[in-house]
Amino acid sequence: MIIKFIDALPLKLKKGVKFGYVKNQTLYFVLTHPVYKMEFEYNKADIKSLLKNFKIANVEDIAFFVTNVIEKKEEKKEEKPLYIERSYGIFENKAKDEKIFKKFEKIREIIKNS
Repeated sequence: MIIKFIDALPLKLKKGVKFGYVKNQTLYFVLTHPVYKMEFEYNKADIKSLLKNFKIANVEDIAFFVTNVIEKKEEKKEEKPLYIERSYGIFENKAKDEKIFKKFEKIREIIKNS
C-alpha cells in the first residue's frame, strides 16, 4: 500500500524517495538527497491531503529524513571483448625493416591469443 502511495506522489517528489515505512502511526519517507527533504517540507500539506485520500491504516502523520548510508554499487562483471576477432593471424610478413618485422609478429601473436 505504501508503494502505491509513493507512486501517486508527484514525479519531483517520487524520484527522491528510497522507500517508506509506517511506525507509531507515522508514515516515514527515507529520501536519497537533502534537496528532496526541502521539497517534501515545501509540499507537506499536499502530501498529507493525498494521504487522507489513500486511508492507509492508522497513519495520521508523515515524516521524512535523508539516509546517511551509502549504497553499494554493483560489482563490475567480467569485461567482454568489444568484438570477436575474425582473423587467425595467418599472413605473410614481407617487412624488410627489422623493427617493423617484429611489430607485425607481435600483432600476429595478439591475434592468435585472442
